[in-house]
Amino acid sequence: MTDPTTLASLSSALSVTAARAAPAVVSVHSHRLRASGFVWKAGLIVTADEALADDGEIEIQLADGSRKQATVAGRDHTTDIALLRFDGNIPPVALTNGIPALGSLAVVVAADRGAPSARLGMVSLSGAAWRSLRGGEIDARIELDVRLRHSQQGGLALNAAGEAFGMAVLGPRRVLTIPAATIARVASQLERSGRIARGYLGVGLQPIRLDDGIGAMVMNVDKDGPAAAAGMRQGDVIVAVNGGKLSGVRALSRSLGPQSVGSVVDVTVHRGGEPLQFKVTIGERPET
Repeated sequence: MTDPTTLASLSSALSVTAARAAPAVVSVHSHRLRASGFVWKAGLIVTADEALADDGEIEIQLADGSRKQATVAGRDHTTDIALLRFDGNIPPVALTNGIPALGSLAVVVAADRGAPSARLGMVSLSGAAWRSLRGGEIDARIELDVRLRHSQQGGLALNAAGEAFGMAVLGPRRVLTIPAATIARVASQLERSGRIARGYLGVGLQPIRLDDGIGAMVMNVDKDGPAAAAGMRQGDVIVAVNGGKLSGVRALSRSLGPQSVGSVVDVTVHRGGEPLQFKVTIGERPET
């Protein structure tokens, strides 16, 4: 039989954990969407990009019920991180880079119309770094066995010690956590420049099947882009990059992350049945 004092102690500890995090958690209202967010730095809020409207005014509601206007400092669709600016003096949350163990308890502290809310769950997967469907680099794959409403996206994920290890978001059929290391890396770039630099070849590609694998036909070329500068043309078929066979257009696009900008890659193409080699210096994708 379970000692009732054990359950009472656990309940009390969870309540304290939620109460400590709640003052830094806010509601985010944009157009018809509602989400949660948390104060990352003084005057800066991190929230879930997926739960933020594309345009229109943004209002945040604090734990004390007060409301403030916010503006977008930057957003990154690939990692689901958006950064908002607001005029306020709320102490920020201290994030930990520690990755919670599989099976450990996790508490998601979020907000709904300014009122703090909490959800209790378990870490159902704790794994290595991965790449999102949109090509974002996520430093660890942390899945939570917890139910999350749309308005709770962007809430803080806390471990049993009350440390915030990331931001809870709704993924395909599961709740994911964007870990602290990813937030620090992406939000810092958004604070500095308002965007995340992405690699750019300057070509539109269409996958085609070849006798010995997969190719990517160049359907159009940006005349001012890196591929054009290297000599590539419409109709070329990319078959290899840096000596490795092409595994698909999506894989090629995902390889053009922030770290690729400025690097030189060897691109092998077929033109009229003849192989050609080009050295392409990866550019930075234009904002448009």
